[in-house]
Amino acid sequence: MKIGKLLFGIVLIGLLASSCYTEVIVEDEYITESPINTALVLESYDLWYVDINATKGSGEVPFLQRAFTISFDRGVVYANNNLVGIGKTGNGMGIDVGSYGTLSGVVEVDHDADGLWLLEVYALNSNTLELYNPYSDTSYVVRGYQSRNFDYDQVFYDNIHYFLQEYQVWEKTYTSEVGAINEFDEENYLQFPVNYDGSFRSSIDAPGIPLNTLEWDYQGNYEVYDVQDDAMLKTLTLDYDYLGNDYFELYVIDDSTIELYHVSSGTIYEFSGRGYMQYLKSGNDTGKKRTKVKNPIMNVVRQRKM
Repeated sequence: MKIGKLLFGIVLIGLLASSCYTEVIVEDEYITESPINTALVLESYDLWYVDINATKGSGEVPFLQRAFTISFDRGVVYANNNLVGIGKTGNGMGIDVGSYGTLSGVVEVDHDADGLWLLEVYALNSNTLELYNPYSDTSYVVRGYQSRNFDYDQVFYDNIHYFLQEYQVWEKTYTSEVGAINEFDEENYLQFPVNYDGSFRSSIDAPGIPLNTLEWDYQGNYEVYDVQDDAMLKTLTLDYDYLGNDYFELYVIDDSTIELYHVSSGTIYEFSGRGYMQYLKSGNDTGKKRTKVKNPIMNVVRQRKM
């Protein structure tokens, strides 16, 4: 793989023209020799969104594997490891997870939980970097945004299966009067285990009881789908063992509430998260980390009238 210099395309020259550096042209790319310029590039955006599906290599950098976004701000590394609270925690940048220093084309991150990590930094275009760790032979692609222009809502929808896992359970708190009677009316709790293994559990226990007293009545597999030509809609199927499927349109109301629209009955359900699981600086206790997930695409038309 690549070795240690920061590569810049022509699109980044304007950003760095105000600082002193030497440059060498290699196949129409620029190599900067100054660690100052490495810092300038990393600090040029408030947030770097970690495109986990673009990761290359069989290893991992733990703090990047957990993060939805990472930020470099005057020697401090920030990360959004949760979708709950994203956009609000740390003025949108998340929590302080460590410190960093720059070398020529390299950033050394001293993570509070994961220790020292050396990352070679490559510019792929004007707002996209590749962070390569030689030790694990793994590359992460990160895309830069200013916080005022970052679409936090889209991040929820793009990573909605992780959002479902950030609460121990989802408790039904609302059922619309409109809609045909169906078996799902009896379900009061849903659980989606940490890490995407495709399983879920449900319970008909009474609302408001302590979580440790819940008894799970059913289990099965679930699937989240993207919808053709509708980026802000996801659909959800719950495949109950021996009981058939339930199909829903899935909407995020806020960072603790989801809406499930039961298409066949026309019933609207709201579920509130209980038992929030905050992922701070280490995922070792929970096993939570992001992995490559590509949702299947469903060619349907939105049925819920907003």
